[in-house]
Amino acid sequence: MMQEHSFLEKLDEQAVLGGFWPGIQLYYPPVKYAPALGVYEDMEAASARMRKYAHNTRAHTLLFDLEDGCRQKAMSRDLLRQELPLFADRKFQIAIRINPFRTDEYEKDLELIRDMGEYIDAIVLAKAGEVYGAAEIRDLSAWLVSVNPAIEIQPIIEHPRSLKLAPELMQYSTVRHVVFGIHDFSKAMAIHLTPEGWIDELKTYLRMLLMEARIAGKGVIGGVEVLINDTPMPEHFIEPHEVRRWLDLHGDHESHVVHDHAVVETQMGLTGKQVIHPYHIHLCKVAFTPSPNQIARNVEILKAAIEADALLGGAIKFEGEMLDPPMFGKALQTLLRAYALKSLSKEDKAFAMSVIKMWPVHVIRENWPYGMI
Repeated sequence: MMQEHSFLEKLDEQAVLGGFWPGIQLYYPPVKYAPALGVYEDMEAASARMRKYAHNTRAHTLLFDLEDGCRQKAMSRDLLRQELPLFADRKFQIAIRINPFRTDEYEKDLELIRDMGEYIDAIVLAKAGEVYGAAEIRDLSAWLVSVNPAIEIQPIIEHPRSLKLAPELMQYSTVRHVVFGIHDFSKAMAIHLTPEGWIDELKTYLRMLLMEARIAGKGVIGGVEVLINDTPMPEHFIEPHEVRRWLDLHGDHESHVVHDHAVVETQMGLTGKQVIHPYHIHLCKVAFTPSPNQIARNVEILKAAIEADALLGGAIKFEGEMLDPPMFGKALQTLLRAYALKSLSKEDKAFAMSVIKMWPVHVIRENWPYGMI
C-alpha cells in the first residue's frame, strides 16, 4: 500500500486523468455547397465563413471532414493549409476525418497532416480496419511518430468486420477513443434506421463496442443525428431542470430527440458525440457535461465518505440514500467526467486528485480506466 501511494505521488495529473475527451465534435465542411447559389464556395467565401464561425465554435472538437461529407477535396485541403495556422489560440481540439486507408485520397490527406501536424489533435480514420485490419492503425501510428506523436487516432467502426476487430484496433496507444459510425454500420447490416429510434435499433452493437472499449480502457464517441432543430437552446441553461423547462416550453420535436439521444449516450458512458449542426452543440453538451449542482452534490458525497472513513469500505446515509464504495466511485467519476470535458474548477479538480490519492492503484483503474497509470 505504501508503495502504491508513493507511486501516485510521483505521477502528474495528466498521467492519472488521461487528458481531455473529444466531447461534442462538430462536423465542419471546409468547402461547402451553397444551395441558394447552386454552386460550391470559392476559397475566399470558405475562408470568410471559417473565420466567422469555426473560430468561435462552442464545441469541444472542431472536426474537418475530408471524406464522405466533402466533395471538393483538393480545395478543402488547400483551405486547411491556409487556415489551420490561424487557430493558434483555440480552446477546442482540431480533428480531421481522413479517407480510408491506402486510397489515393488517403495519401493526399497524409500529405496535409504532415505539413499541418502541429495544429492537429486527432485523426478520425474512416472505414477503419475494413480492408487491411488492425495493420491500418499500426502503420498510421508508426507514421505519426515522425510527424507529431501527440496526435491521436480515432478509428470509425462502420462495419461488422471492424466491430469484430475492435479489440485489435484499440490495442495501440494512439487510440484513446473510437467512433461508432451508425449510418455506414446500419447500411452494412441492412438495418433501416429511423432518426428517432436509431439508439434502440443499434443498441446491441453499441453495447458490444462499449464492452470492448471498457476492457481496453478506451472511450466511445456516439452517433450523428440527422434531425436539425429550428431554435437553438440558449447557453445559460445548464442545469437539468432548466434544460427540461426550455425543452417543454420552446423545444421542437427535433430538439427533444437530439437531447434525449445524448442523455442516453451519456448514461451509457460514452466519451463524446458527433454533431452536424451548431444548434446541436449545446443540447448535447448539457447532456454530456455534469452541471454545477451535480458536481457540488458529488463533492459533498465524497466529503461525507471521507469524514466517515468509508471511502474504501463502509456505508453512509446521504440525503435519504444508502451509499457505499461503488457509489463513491461513481461520484468521483462524475467529477472526472467534468474534468475531461473541461468544466471542472481548479478547486474541485484538486479535491478529486486528493480523493484519487487515497485509493490503491487497482481501485483507480477500476473507476477511471482512461488514464495512463
